[in-house]
Amino acid sequence: MPRLMGVDIPNDKQIQYSLTYLYGVGFNSAREVCEKLGIDPTLPASDLDDEQLSRISALLERDYVVEGPLRRQVAQNIGRLREIKSYRGMRHRLSLPVRGQRTKTNARTRKGPRKTVAGKKGVKDLR
Repeated sequence: MPRLMGVDIPNDKQIQYSLTYLYGVGFNSAREVCEKLGIDPTLPASDLDDEQLSRISALLERDYVVEGPLRRQVAQNIGRLREIKSYRGMRHRLSLPVRGQRTKTNARTRKGPRKTVAGKKGVKDLR
């Protein structure tokens, strides 16, 4: 498996799809990288030689924010929002949905499994 920026990219896939395994590189960015370097995007990743891999790595480090620096940047942005106590920062702090989704129902991924409340009376008990 070729290794780019600390990530193993799959051998058997075309390079345009393999590059998307890097954090911050989508399909269009991967095609753009291949185009800039003159590499055939349909070439399997296993067929890349060391020189091509180093050129891809150098281009990604120079022109794109990917992997570690991008993760750090996102974490700093969230930390700044938390620090200034903005609405979005508070939603991050409480681990609730940040982008306006409803929370009365759904939002189980963010909120976690349901917490049952002991002693709560149901509708049938009120009669």
